[in-house]
Amino acid sequence: MFEFLNKKSEAPLVCAMFNYKNNPMAGFHIPGHYRGQGVLSDFRKLVGDDVLKIDTTDEFDNLGTLHPASGAIKEAQEVAAKCWGAKRTFFVTGGSTVANLALAFSMTSPNDELLIGRNCHRSVLTGLIISGAKVNWLIPKKLNDWAIFGNIEPNDVEDKLKNNRNIKLVWITNPTYEGVISDIEAIAKICKKYKAALIVDEAHGSLWNFSAQLPNCALNYGADAVVHSLHKTGGSMTQSSMLHLSKNSCFDENKVEHALKLLHTTSPSLLLLTSLDAARAHLSSQEGKQQLQNAIDNAKYFRQEAKKIKGLSVLEGNIDITKLFIKINNLTGLQLEYILEHDYNIEVESASDEGVLLLSNLGNSREDFVYLINCLKDISSKKYDITQKNVKIMPLEDPEIVMNLREAYFAPKEYISKEQAIGRISSEVIALCPPGISILLPGEIIKKEHLPYLFNYDKLEVIKE
Repeated sequence: MFEFLNKKSEAPLVCAMFNYKNNPMAGFHIPGHYRGQGVLSDFRKLVGDDVLKIDTTDEFDNLGTLHPASGAIKEAQEVAAKCWGAKRTFFVTGGSTVANLALAFSMTSPNDELLIGRNCHRSVLTGLIISGAKVNWLIPKKLNDWAIFGNIEPNDVEDKLKNNRNIKLVWITNPTYEGVISDIEAIAKICKKYKAALIVDEAHGSLWNFSAQLPNCALNYGADAVVHSLHKTGGSMTQSSMLHLSKNSCFDENKVEHALKLLHTTSPSLLLLTSLDAARAHLSSQEGKQQLQNAIDNAKYFRQEAKKIKGLSVLEGNIDITKLFIKINNLTGLQLEYILEHDYNIEVESASDEGVLLLSNLGNSREDFVYLINCLKDISSKKYDITQKNVKIMPLEDPEIVMNLREAYFAPKEYISKEQAIGRISSEVIALCPPGISILLPGEIIKKEHLPYLFNYDKLEVIKE
């Protein structure tokens, strides 16, 4: 048994789950597999007995409930809030998608005007389809040499707020998927100046709170709400995230909780919830801090060694150092991804038009990066003859908007070929994931320039004429 289990305050939900596993009751309730007894034996071998023994939901076994928060779940959320310096922290089992949906659902109303970075995740826009709020786009800087979005300039935020005093909320994605950082401290001050609330989708920055060598968390700059995908880089299980409200947030925490209750499953997985408590406890521990330091050191090592490889470039600048976006001369990102996967058994985070994204994670070793560097040296020394269709990944096209998101989504529609759709009004959300940035949204004109991004589509959903 782990040492910290004698200190309930360090991981209250983990402790409660240990007690649940070690003190089984005769159960006549869901889940029907009853601690793994009623599942395919090969599946039980695959995941292990212990996983199935603790696969339960929040209705039983005195573990507490998620909505309203009670018991060990509530305690775990309170410890997390203290860790991040938040007024309130909510555990989310539907990923940051549900967190974004809940914020849009609870904090915006029909015809409210919002200022949103075009590189936002599609879940933000889905939330606005639900609420009926109006979008004013904030176009991030375009890093054309890398074919990705960069930072959002504070001056652009101020210009938009100055010219439209009806904007009540600003929604920024920081960092970008590739790790580029915006000046949230300056943006937060501007939002306060113009009395606009600020949400920061910090999904890819969940490690920042645990090292002075990483950027500062937006909660420290006064963002009203911050979303963290702990499952992406923080060590929790896939699909688990946190939503924080800052100590001085202007948002009504009861409204946010009610929205989460409506959007969440009524049978939240205790495995996912417990993994959030465990991830936070691990990152706060000496072991976790050392692993994070190793991840930072490994990223520094990679960047230094990469400079010695001819034709290899690594994205630099104001960036989260653990995000490694690379490109090699004469190869597209998709080609490089294919070579790494098929010739070297390396799986990358994602591929874009120009390069691939690699993450220096808590679990990676120095040996992993030595192998990676050696593979990239080998690749850079070869000539490849690879043909690739005219496809694009990162949608950098400026949108032409003719209708409100919600109106366009619910308008009468039809399916036509994508070639016939040029000049028509889109009625669907099209966003390749990862990173989930929108190619087309309801109410936007479909252009010829969009076609290379729509390589997986034969037909598009458009508004009937």
